[in-house]
Amino acid sequence: MQLGEEHIDQVQLAAADQQVGRLDVTVGEVGVPQLADDGQPLVDDRVVDAGLAEFGGAIEELEAAIVGINPTSRGEALAADVRATDCSMIVTDDEGAGLLRGLDLGVDDDKVLVIGTERYAELMKGFLGGPEAQALVERAGDVDEEALYLLIFTSGTTGVPKAVRCTQGRLADIARVAAPGYGYTTDDVCYCPMPLFHGNALMALWGPSVMVGAAIAVRPRFSASAFLDDVRRFGATKFSYVGKAIAYILATPERPDDADNTLTSAFGTEASVRDRSRFRKRFGCYLIEGYGQSEGGASMNPVVGMPKGAIGKPVDGVDLAVISPETGEECARAEFDADGRLLNAGEATGEIVNRSGRGKFEGYYHREDAEQERLRGGWYWTGDLGYVDKDGFFYFAGRSGDWLRVDSENFAAGPVEAILSRNPDLAVAAVYPVPDTASGAGDQLMVAVETAPDRPFDADAFGVWLLAQPDLGPKWIPRYVRISASLPQTATGKVTKVGLRAEAWACDEPVWWRPLDSTDVRFERLTDDDRDKLAAGLAENGRPPVGSLS
Repeated sequence: MQLGEEHIDQVQLAAADQQVGRLDVTVGEVGVPQLADDGQPLVDDRVVDAGLAEFGGAIEELEAAIVGINPTSRGEALAADVRATDCSMIVTDDEGAGLLRGLDLGVDDDKVLVIGTERYAELMKGFLGGPEAQALVERAGDVDEEALYLLIFTSGTTGVPKAVRCTQGRLADIARVAAPGYGYTTDDVCYCPMPLFHGNALMALWGPSVMVGAAIAVRPRFSASAFLDDVRRFGATKFSYVGKAIAYILATPERPDDADNTLTSAFGTEASVRDRSRFRKRFGCYLIEGYGQSEGGASMNPVVGMPKGAIGKPVDGVDLAVISPETGEECARAEFDADGRLLNAGEATGEIVNRSGRGKFEGYYHREDAEQERLRGGWYWTGDLGYVDKDGFFYFAGRSGDWLRVDSENFAAGPVEAILSRNPDLAVAAVYPVPDTASGAGDQLMVAVETAPDRPFDADAFGVWLLAQPDLGPKWIPRYVRISASLPQTATGKVTKVGLRAEAWACDEPVWWRPLDSTDVRFERLTDDDRDKLAAGLAENGRPPVGSLS
């Protein structure tokens, strides 16, 4: 493993494992609860690790699990994640310790271990490179496959994150399939720019890399500007990505030698068709899109020769379908024109559902309500929208919270975002519903955008461009356009729309709009007077106010 300039081998990682495993004999000093006579923890032990997921072997010996905590959470939200998973010890760095200070964590201060400190170094002394560390490597085969290994929080793009259970066996099974499926070899250097508390990094890169013995290179946090420098420094051949990471890399200034690198392929989700093509042309690297969830309830594999924009087909023997949220019936198959544009989005789009059952989903930790919602009717409901073509290829269309109902027409945000991604003046676009101020129900379509470098938003040109898109239905044309310097996103690079929807047009960033009484596709700058009228419309129709400016 490469951590910046530092190289860490298997025995050193095992030494870290062994040290954590020995902490139970120093209860007075470190504060880790001893185990009861039957080998079970006296409390439901959990270890919060800010990135070193390699402590798994020792954690198994303690019959405890690792919890990956999102360091982008703050205050009570951060404390709630820690409390919700019954953490008894926290391993973090100086920055993380600062975020935790003063919070009600349910963890004693002496059980917070800060790497890089004298205390931490003293605890590690005597184990690095020692025989106990080597023995831990040799005993790897003794791990119980059904033992809980990880609690992985969902990304929280549509609501409060939930802790997903992942056993040792499930992660090993994922690695066994992903390693040959994505072409991992012992000679690869696998660059991991995504955070190790998230399923993408652990399941799409870390697990399969360990399975084949490939090298892993990590950095503290994703940086689009440092991406290519990191690739060259590490000699990276593969990497993983999530969300809008590819769009942000492409937004960096081009250099004549961008294609002079060691990359061969990358694996991830939610990169647009345009961005995948641009990335390959610029960096000479294939982006392979797949579909999966931290929960494991549904997954799809990419297929050689699949249509542009598709995410793949279900694995053999799994009955995945796209189900209408209104009728509970399977949606119509997607139809496309000669240029690959979706023609029947309204009829074809629904929720992706595993009708075979729960799949590999092992449940949420202490969230039986959310677990039952996922498994209603004996099916696994992914919470993701999609559509499927006549040949059985699936396409991603957004989250279940991305449904819009404009003038009695239901549709998903994903196909609209796919069209907007073709606009060369936009780096990122996020589509979401906001209240229709002229009625007591229904939505209007709002889009928040980041413009491409050195391309300020031109409202007139944007309107002309929208009208030139043959697959953009009249209800799909944005009513509001928010110009954002930086869209809110999770630590894994997925744009989160919860705050955007709550603020709607009552935000502190520039908003352009098409007045409600106008049928023209011509945008005006939203004024304070306009906002007052919109607020009055909400009140008249009995709808709650939006944003902090209302």
